[in-house]
Amino acid sequence: MSEPSASSNDRLAHPYARPWWKDALVYQVYVRSFADSNGDGVGDLAGIRSRLGHIASLGVEAIWLNPCYPSPQHDHGYDVANYFDIHDEYGTLDDFDALLADARNLGIKILMDLVPSHCSIEHRWFIAALASDPNSPERARFYFRDGKGDAGNEPPNNWQSAFGGPAWTRLDADPTANNGKGGQWYLHTFAREQPDLDHTHTDVHQLFDEIFKFWFDRGVEGFRVDAVAGTGKHPDLPDQPPVGPEVGVLDITWMNEYTVFRPEGHDVWRRFRATIDNYESGHPGRELMMVAEAYAVRRPELVKAFTEPDQFHQMFSFDLMLTPWEKHSIEQAMLDPIAILAKTGVPPAWTLNNHDIQRIVTRLGRSDAHLPEIWTNNNLALSRADVDLALGERRARAMAALIFALPGSLYLYQGEELGLPEVFDIPADRREDPVFERTGGAEIGRDGCRVPMPWTNDASSSYGFSTPRADGTVGEPWLPQPTAWGERSVSEIDDIENSTLHMYQSLGEVRDEFAVSQPLEAQTIDIGPEVIAVRRGDLVVVVNPTDEPVQLDLDHRELAITQPVFASEPAEMHTTGVIPANSTIWFSS
Repeated sequence: MSEPSASSNDRLAHPYARPWWKDALVYQVYVRSFADSNGDGVGDLAGIRSRLGHIASLGVEAIWLNPCYPSPQHDHGYDVANYFDIHDEYGTLDDFDALLADARNLGIKILMDLVPSHCSIEHRWFIAALASDPNSPERARFYFRDGKGDAGNEPPNNWQSAFGGPAWTRLDADPTANNGKGGQWYLHTFAREQPDLDHTHTDVHQLFDEIFKFWFDRGVEGFRVDAVAGTGKHPDLPDQPPVGPEVGVLDITWMNEYTVFRPEGHDVWRRFRATIDNYESGHPGRELMMVAEAYAVRRPELVKAFTEPDQFHQMFSFDLMLTPWEKHSIEQAMLDPIAILAKTGVPPAWTLNNHDIQRIVTRLGRSDAHLPEIWTNNNLALSRADVDLALGERRARAMAALIFALPGSLYLYQGEELGLPEVFDIPADRREDPVFERTGGAEIGRDGCRVPMPWTNDASSSYGFSTPRADGTVGEPWLPQPTAWGERSVSEIDDIENSTLHMYQSLGEVRDEFAVSQPLEAQTIDIGPEVIAVRRGDLVVVVNPTDEPVQLDLDHRELAITQPVFASEPAEMHTTGVIPANSTIWFSS
């Protein structure tokens, strides 16, 4: 495939001019797993530069980089030690600037990942806090508290970590320390290596003002903001009310009303938005943005609160990512985001995959994926049902064809364009997700969706992930790849007609031509009891979520003057009105 030029990635002209981020196609790069340029087994910025042609071939307008700041990598970048530099395994600031310049030449913007709720135990502030006395200004930037019980031996409250185990870690158990209260405890909503920042502190305000300016000055166009639900705490830090035994260990935190979706968090987002708006006003021509990551599925009131005009520009809609493969569930997953768009003008940021959840090919391939009662916030991640990967890939293709048509922006996760499945057989001693360690292996964690990308069928180069060193050797990839990984590589499926890669490339083109050219609105319509249908302007998208072909009435008033223009199973696209099982067809006048 030839390298795309900047002009080949330009959006087709259409009458609905709007900020680029309102309906952008964005590609998420998990830096550590995308491409390794120096043979050490770890992805890096130079590796991304070498594969920009692949990203551009999908028609994307922006790349979102998972955290690539200096970090001890206890949570692979989400424990930030320095917000103003690049992690040495990934390169340097010069490498970042070169990536940004190359991307810009292809018409692609760069978004960074911002982690405001916590930093790393190796951040200079936390190191200073450890060296300071209780109640010192250095500790006031975090949540340090005396413990309860004799000599403070018990945590300050009963909060649990989102990764399992207590949300508090003690510094020093010496009972004579701190005037007999023992060593203080510090709060970490996630891993113990990720101390929570107290955003009521003016130093924290100033830090994030400086972070925005630093990266905007380099040319970054926006931020995906991590874990916004857990930013902000009840000032008294009271105990969480008891939860029932049916609540999973990883769900307890997200039911804690004193640390999740707090009003104090919205004060943080207002400050962030004011910083962005002030910067933008002084730099004409820039269209900056931030998008919120919070799992507020089926809670439209939360989405509205986060996307008030003085807060986030957009918020991720995980509804379709988490829905079972069933008509009513899929329709319901579209209704709230589309209704919010109609009322507020804020378009959703859709996605089907990311670095925190099992890949959709595996999830939709499970034998219980069609059952509405299995819906959870992890959508089948806890299911032990059998997986049919061929069926899962077909359903995932159909879901992608639906989501590409919807109003709003769309975030792809690296490898979904290859139809990659979740990898389960990672040896315990190779797993790196702190979820696995903190739950004693009871939860396998998120490593399975982070396995390095396969680019070729050459096992000696980690399936093209690593560029060999001068002596021809490559280091072992940081996570092991399956032996059949090369069969799903870019080079292998690029030669297969109607491959998932080809479908994604085509979807990028038809999205511009038939979807983005429509208004930012959509409605579900009724054209039959077995199918899902969505109208967006002149475009009608029909999904058959059943395991049998469905005959459509092409004389129906919604379809009468249309013709099929795209299908998730293109070999079966025709004008007889039969929509194949587990597939999607676009119709347009």
